[in-house]
Parts: sequence; structure tokens; C-alpha cells
Amino acid sequence: MANIDEYDVKILTLLQENGRLTNQELSDIVGLSPSQCSRRRISLEQQQLILGYHARLSPKALKQEIMAMIEIKLTSHEDENSSQFHSFIANEQTIIDAYKTTGEADYSLKMVVEDLTHLNDLISRLFQTKLISHIKTSIVLDRIKENGIAI
Repeated sequence: MANIDEYDVKILTLLQENGRLTNQELSDIVGLSPSQCSRRRISLEQQQLILGYHARLSPKALKQEIMAMIEIKLTSHEDENSSQFHSFIANEQTIIDAYKTTGEADYSLKMVVEDLTHLNDLISRLFQTKLISHIKTSIVLDRIKENGIAI
């Protein structure tokens, strides 16, 4: 575990809420100089505690207004099956998050598509891999909170 203090935690929390904060803005909030905030930010990045900076987009921005949560159960847990499935999800642009899970499902996927036809196409492609024994799909009706931020 990286050696971080309360200032680092505050910087991480602030950047998680708004990755566009300047070192001057961090300085004003945290109570350190802008140069100290800059050094700490660079150190947090080098320690891979900050993995990247992203823009949170409206679903309308890329015409991906349908969000679905998909639970996947594989036909087997052999390394080859898992590797092929990981390759599929890594190359599928509509899958935005993928998690290996415990419980009834082996994986939980979050995906966005333009419409139900595209969702149906993705589900068909998943079954065509012959790696999937069961899929459970839930359509997201409303986004309440994402990435720790209430919408």
C-alpha cells in the first residue's frame, strides 16, 4: 500500500469529484501550496492511485441512450473459456464496465447502446461465442448515482 496522508486522501477525493481541478484550486481547498499539490498529484499518479482522468458524458452525447446491466454465466471456467470471454469484452465497445463476480453470475457487465436492436445484437453475439450458458439482462430506467456522484 502506498504511503499516503490526509492531504493525499483529500486530493484524491476532490479529483474523483472533479478531475479538472487545477493545482491552484486544490491548493485553495486543501491548504497546501500549488506546487505541493502538483508534486502530490504527480506522486499519486506515479503510484497508480490515480489511474486516469475521464469526462462523464450524457448518454445522448454518443447516441447511447439504452443502458443495461448483464449478468453472465459461462459454460465452463477453464482458462481458455475465460480468456476468450475476456478478449470478447475487451474488444466490444458497447461494454463499458465488466466485473468478475461471486454468486449466481460469473460476470456482471454494464453496457450502453443506441437502441434495443443493438442490445439484441450484442446478446446474440455473446451467445454465438458458445462460452455463455446463461444471460440475465436488466434495462436501466434511471441513473441515480454514478461514480460516487448523485445525478
